[in-house]
Amino acid sequence: METPTVERLKINYKTLEEFQKFREYGLQELSMLEDLEANMIENDSNSPFYGIYMDGNLIARISLYRIDGKYDRYFQPAQDYYELWKLEVLPQFREQDYGTALVEHAKSLGLPIKTNARCGSNDFWIKMGFQPVQYDPIRDRGENPYVWTPPGVSLQ
Repeated sequence: METPTVERLKINYKTLEEFQKFREYGLQELSMLEDLEANMIENDSNSPFYGIYMDGNLIARISLYRIDGKYDRYFQPAQDYYELWKLEVLPQFREQDYGTALVEHAKSLGLPIKTNARCGSNDFWIKMGFQPVQYDPIRDRGENPYVWTPPGVSLQ
């Protein structure tokens, strides 16, 4: 299989329609629909959303929010990092490495990444080179953080 192309999604009504397809699969807690509606600026090309299309249809998506280094409580030295949210692949396209392609794209941006492992996804994050963070109740507030660090960056 050839490597899928990851695209930055524009914030527009076409993308909004594409996002509704994901919501139909019962993943409302992972739905980016509300995020998209809140950020609606026609054809904004600086969105936090990335996706993979097949035959003109969005089949996988991810959101990456850049967090300012002044809020960094994970990495040494403290720096900007990405918070990876809502990795989702439509059911009929799962187990075909589309999620892996999205995560690899995020890693290619060169900043550390923090995510929260959803139920049953721990093995996936470890396979992707992420490591669990020792839980800190004040910092993590009920989250299950996993992090990936590029060369030269370590955990605090």
